[in-house]
Amino acid sequence: MIDAKFSAALTTTRMLVVGDVMLDRYWFGEVTRISPEAPVPIVRIRKREERLGGAANVARNAAALGVHTALLGVVGQDEAGDAVERMLSEAGIHSFLNRDQAISTIIKLRVIGQQQQLVRVDFEEVPTDAVLRDKLTQFNALVADFDVIVLSDYAKGGLVNVAEMIAKAKALGKRVLVDPKGDDFTRYAGASLLTPNRSELIRVIGPWHNEEELTTKAQNLRQSLHMEALLLTRSEEGMTLYLDQQVVNIPAMAREVFDVSGAGDTVIATMAAMLGAGMPLIDAVTVANRAGGIVVGKLGTATVTREELGI
Repeated sequence: MIDAKFSAALTTTRMLVVGDVMLDRYWFGEVTRISPEAPVPIVRIRKREERLGGAANVARNAAALGVHTALLGVVGQDEAGDAVERMLSEAGIHSFLNRDQAISTIIKLRVIGQQQQLVRVDFEEVPTDAVLRDKLTQFNALVADFDVIVLSDYAKGGLVNVAEMIAKAKALGKRVLVDPKGDDFTRYAGASLLTPNRSELIRVIGPWHNEEELTTKAQNLRQSLHMEALLLTRSEEGMTLYLDQQVVNIPAMAREVFDVSGAGDTVIATMAAMLGAGMPLIDAVTVANRAGGIVVGKLGTATVTREELGI
């Protein structure tokens, strides 16, 4: 169980999520035969679902915990963008979406047969420079009103101004958590905490042969980026938190893994929520680890409830 004071503080915590906004579409069906045209299964679609994806899924996870959540991002002036706006409203998330008439909303379409993902089809375009400049201006106007900032980078072009955003937030004394992408983390310098997974960290610091080498490389990276902490998510190996004078290993929860998509969104949203509520960092990471362990037992991008976390 989580201390009652943190549970109560969640409902007054204000979180701003910024990043690449996506629409996740799921087509569920049955597979009974192989196509005569090519050696691929024929899926007869029985059900369709839409869910918030990318940075919008981070916001959805935070809102599910009772946090006052706002989302800043870019979508197209299209039907998919309308769907994102509608679902944000239904989830109680304050929308600050910029509508870019020159692009289509990012869509990830997953076709699932017999509870197994058969194919994913991605539709994506990079936002225009003018809309991204407007987004940065809007961020600068909004950031002072929030307790904690989450920057959700999926390398889709929505966070080209991430360095300026971090500098503005830090100047105002805000805690900034970043879910990173790419092979250059220097643009995230000055953030409070970075949450790479194993493959993302390898791209930046190279492979390691033992825990001692990993610790040295991870701490060198954290120090070079002037960060309070670096959290490495390690799937079945749990998580490792690198602090200035301490390294903390949090073992994975023993749970059957059904679907890892969106688990990183749940982890960073939960951790940011707990930090915003005043929870110490190591405790917040422990709760986020628990949330990640719960959400991988669900299909697709999903959320964790307060009840499941014992709040």
